[in-house]
Amino acid sequence: MHAAVITSFDAPPAYGEHPDPVATGEHDMVVEVLAAGLHHLTRAKANGTHYSSSGTFPLVPGVDGVVRDGSGRLRYAAMDDTDLGTFAERTVIDARRSVLLPDNIDPVRIAAAMNPGMASWVAMRRRIDFREGGRVLVLGATGSAGSMAIQIAKRFGAAQVVAAGRDTTRFKELEALGADRTITFDEARVAADVDVVLDFVWGEPAAGAMLPMLTARADRSAPLTWIQIGSMAGPTAPVPSSALRAARLQILGSGIGSVSPRDFIAELPELAEAVTEGALDIRARAVPLADIAQVWNERTNERLVFVP
Repeated sequence: MHAAVITSFDAPPAYGEHPDPVATGEHDMVVEVLAAGLHHLTRAKANGTHYSSSGTFPLVPGVDGVVRDGSGRLRYAAMDDTDLGTFAERTVIDARRSVLLPDNIDPVRIAAAMNPGMASWVAMRRRIDFREGGRVLVLGATGSAGSMAIQIAKRFGAAQVVAAGRDTTRFKELEALGADRTITFDEARVAADVDVVLDFVWGEPAAGAMLPMLTARADRSAPLTWIQIGSMAGPTAPVPSSALRAARLQILGSGIGSVSPRDFIAELPELAEAVTEGALDIRARAVPLADIAQVWNERTNERLVFVP
């Protein structure tokens, strides 16, 4: 079969022949890959910058995808730690880490939306007790995961969603997706009284927004939960100690390890249903898997989806 293969952290994937997969575990099944998204997590695991990266080579990347099993049923599958991901014509999945999909779904759309959608969906469902009527700030709202977070927060009953980002040309689009207000990072002070921050950027932007927000809160004793989800602006943030004393701030993370695989999988069916019914919008572009080297480092507002 054909697959995209990485042989070192500093090399892009190369498309070529690869041995056929073999199911060895009790719950393993060999499946045909229909569509697999190029996510930030996929790149980070492949280049060694994600904390879950194994460093095992050769590596076929791909952390999830839409697949067809041996019975002809469509599934969305999330991959466990493996050196044979979904950027291949066929792969091996653990059936317990997959959910069945309707036959009439668009594989490219599902493959594009599930991973970025899962970021905020799982954070709000499994890391906090989010209540209807809460107010949310999405930090890094112009990216795929951030724009989906706006929609998901509204779906979960947020009374107000403030979207913060750098790309002001996308602000009108974010408002169409449900954002009640759009701001740049240095205007975060106006979102001082939110209840939850969904942070996809971290780094200097998060640190720079944190203290002005906390000191501007009408009631500093009111809880503010800051959920660290992504680190597009840097892996570390110089958070001043005063931020932890000046207000009732709780900082926590959401991701692999802080949420159990069982909890991730439990949320997949409802998220897949929301994507399937068109309740969550995402930009997706299908790309032949053979072209992976040309687009691997491309930066775009679209979610690239490889089709073998």
